[in-house]
Amino acid sequence: MNRFEDLLARARVDEDVFALCPDYRALLVVIDGIVPTPGDEASEDLLRSAEVHATQLLAGGQADQLPHVEAWRSAYRAFGAKPQRTRNTLEALTRRAPAGLPRVNRVTDVYNAVSVMHQLPVGGEDLSRYAGPPHLVRATGEEPFDTLADGAEVIEHPEAGEVVWRDDVGVTCRRWNWRQARRTQLHDGTTTALFILDALGPMSDGALHAAADDLVGHLSVASPVHSWRRLLSP
Repeated sequence: MNRFEDLLARARVDEDVFALCPDYRALLVVIDGIVPTPGDEASEDLLRSAEVHATQLLAGGQADQLPHVEAWRSAYRAFGAKPQRTRNTLEALTRRAPAGLPRVNRVTDVYNAVSVMHQLPVGGEDLSRYAGPPHLVRATGEEPFDTLADGAEVIEHPEAGEVVWRDDVGVTCRRWNWRQARRTQLHDGTTTALFILDALGPMSDGALHAAADDLVGHLSVASPVHSWRRLLSP
């Protein structure tokens, strides 16, 4: 067992989270050997395809009526968050896509496009900055979360009972898949990443793995990569 397999083997979702949403599953994907580059023609084409896809989806109704978006809104309400104020990443990206998705770097552009194309939240973390395995828990309210406020670096804390991803140091993503910590976020030099693909009832395990296949495939275009994955389910 290599270190990435060991990390995935030790990852867990607390039973309190599964009790909140029994249909929840997390697919964890480690990708090593990423060559850091700015956005390129391939990632630009993928972003444009995602923008077209979102535009077509929204032509039939509002974003909050899309099956997986609606499911995530219900999940947020279950732990006390207000989804109209703190939108999960899937809803935020889908709403933004018709006017243009952000262009950051190839890795971030690819996983944002995959999120929109497959209609599921996807988070990316720089694994070299991670401390210990990923855990999805309901917060005590005392865990540190490093972020920006008014342009300054600050340490905040989640609300008690909030669903958060964390490692051995602190919170890496608040409100399940709302906002990532600065400490572990992807950057222009990331070569090894942990991706978290979140699914609720409207998405099958097969569709979840298809999204992961797409993610790995697109990140393999610039250079060969190695990947490992693990599905966490009740």
